[in-house]
Amino acid sequence: MITDPLKIFVTVVEHKNFSRAAEELYLSQPSVSLQIRNLENELGTKLINRSPKHLELTQSGEIFYGYAKNILLLYDKGKEEIDQLSNVVTGGLKVGASNTIGEYILPFVLTEFAAQFPNVGIETSISNTEEISQAIRGNYLDLALVEGDVNPSDFVIHPLIEDEIILVVPNQHPLARVPIVTADHLQDQVWILRESGSGTRAFSDKLIKDRGIHVQKSYVIGSGQAVKQAVIAGLGIALVSSWIVRKELNARELTAIRIKGKRLTRFFSLIKSKNHEQSKAMEVFTEQLLTHELLTSVDK
Repeated sequence: MITDPLKIFVTVVEHKNFSRAAEELYLSQPSVSLQIRNLENELGTKLINRSPKHLELTQSGEIFYGYAKNILLLYDKGKEEIDQLSNVVTGGLKVGASNTIGEYILPFVLTEFAAQFPNVGIETSISNTEEISQAIRGNYLDLALVEGDVNPSDFVIHPLIEDEIILVVPNQHPLARVPIVTADHLQDQVWILRESGSGTRAFSDKLIKDRGIHVQKSYVIGSGQAVKQAVIAGLGIALVSSWIVRKELNARELTAIRIKGKRLTRFFSLIKSKNHEQSKAMEVFTEQLLTHELLTSVDK
């Protein structure tokens, strides 16, 4: 394809690594390196300074990167407009998701979308809310689904579904026999927390602070799946999305406890950059998300 060298260059820059770029593009690293060298020869200038530990753009590379991104966007837009003449949705879609949504909701949504629009190439990135938000700001992703709060001045935000945060404890824990706990019950407990930047971590930190809870000890674990397994094993207690423990609660592998007061809820939201031009693929994917049965079957 005429745009292949530009796509390879942009992918290398965004990953800051030849090997990771090659992996994403399903190419060998020597092929990627050769394409970059050919591009530099054609332009008559060095674009990337290489070293064993890091990669950085030259001044020429900085200039060319911006133009390469725009050329690729214009190429995709032109192809999409041509495809629209026959009502075919094509192009690429880069979708991000914070961990809970990425593990428990996004696969179902993508499966249906891919079946309906097989000519759209989809790349996904799953990380915590903070990292996904930064990728949207930098236009490395087209859109994303996040579970944490984001600054409304930075994004176009579509709330999708209410998520309940619940307290889970090991079945053998003394609190497992208390139907409704207060802040006093939660004093001096061992907590299992997600990493900083996680939407669930921010929610947990706020509750602990607002309720004046003293944490005896905490363990930081970087995924919801690992958090719930640690609770089941008896390591401590945790606040988690109700989405991630449905099977375990039904199987009675752990115990959910209500905290006195209002239900603990937040929204899963679709976010986009305010300055990112919307493609046809983004438009139809957004429409599907806003009307998807999985995301509209629970009251907001």
